[in-house]
Amino acid sequence: MQIKNRLNLLYHLGEYLQSNDPQLAEANKQANRQNPWFVPESIELSTKNIAEHFLQKNNLENWLKYYQAADHLRPAKSVGIVMAGNIPLVGFHDLLCVFISGNVARVKLSSKDEVLLKHFVEKMTEWDESVSRYIKFEDSLKNCDAYIATGSNNTSRYFEYYFGKYPSLLRRNRTSVAVLTGDESKEELALLSDDMLLYFGLGCRNVTKLFVPAGYDFMPLLQAVKKYEYYLDFHKYKHNFDYQLALLIMNSKYYMSSDPLIFVESDSVFSPVSQVHFEYYQSQEHVADKLENNTDIQCVIGNGYTGFGKAQSPGLMDYADGVDTMRFLLELG
Repeated sequence: MQIKNRLNLLYHLGEYLQSNDPQLAEANKQANRQNPWFVPESIELSTKNIAEHFLQKNNLENWLKYYQAADHLRPAKSVGIVMAGNIPLVGFHDLLCVFISGNVARVKLSSKDEVLLKHFVEKMTEWDESVSRYIKFEDSLKNCDAYIATGSNNTSRYFEYYFGKYPSLLRRNRTSVAVLTGDESKEELALLSDDMLLYFGLGCRNVTKLFVPAGYDFMPLLQAVKKYEYYLDFHKYKHNFDYQLALLIMNSKYYMSSDPLIFVESDSVFSPVSQVHFEYYQSQEHVADKLENNTDIQCVIGNGYTGFGKAQSPGLMDYADGVDTMRFLLELG
């Protein structure tokens, strides 16, 4: 399949994702029934971001020019992709990279996210049946030429054991942080609320830790997060909120709460669902020391970093773990 054919299929897919096609609507409903965390607004946000940031013609063409990908295409390698399932379509970017690089994607989907990606590939196969030779869904990934696997810190050990002897990108838990100065506007704090709470805070690009200056006034931020107080009507999120709140009360821990979020002082960049950690800093140098070489951090939000509200809108060059997936695929022997 020529690269121009692959691109045309991706343009077509982008148009489909922005349509009101009944088949797409039914796939969205099925995904929600399979995984209650995938509420309609999360699915719509994910498909919207893919259509607008990954599948627009100019974005794709500029991305490929960076690699001169058309000149790199060579006999296809089989690439096993083990996908996560924390937010809808979280593995789409890996599949896109493998497909556009001219390799064969052998995909093991997460049991939490089996519906949407299969539907997208079914539609692409309707438009061009040769897609079925380049994207395959499998329960077991054996004898691949290379692997891309995303999972937890625990599963990453298994990935290393099974896939480490092959060319591979093996990913583990990551999260994102924000650096505040105290001078943020109401609008910026509202956008920060999105960074913390979109997808219920389940994504690696969700902010789970705040660095705030000594004496920081939390009241404007506590007010800003109230835009998501309707999350407490969702029983799975409410269960997490009540559980974390009960633990803090029973252990006499200091906390601040503004429905639907609990703020707790902690050194850890990881926090449970419904909770965000914070840490006071004395200087920007203190923050820089905390961030430098911290392999747990996917994205840093704030003035001078990734802009507020941009955490969940990655572009084609925003690679997981900061490792260039496309370069890895194009350099396979």
